[in-house]
Amino acid sequence: MPDNSNDINAPEQGLEVRQELDATGLYCPEPVMMLHNKIRDIAPGDLLRLTATDPSTTRDIPKFCHYLGHELLESDKRGNEYHYLIKKKPD
Repeated sequence: MPDNSNDINAPEQGLEVRQELDATGLYCPEPVMMLHNKIRDIAPGDLLRLTATDPSTTRDIPKFCHYLGHELLESDKRGNEYHYLIKKKPD
């Protein structure tokens, strides 16, 4: 995953991040388990921003989104943190 600060600025694109999930300091499988629980609580089409420090999330989060039909809009690394912007699939 490239270290890149060019991330999606959701508000400028008419999108609003509805939920933030901080999984920093947690290790596999906790970040994905927390994401799974949190994404259930938001409306279809809403955005969730996840921050994690576990490098395994670079593999786990894209697979989670792919298999469950959510859209991974952003994934990047800033310092020692991994950032993901996920759009919940429509019902």
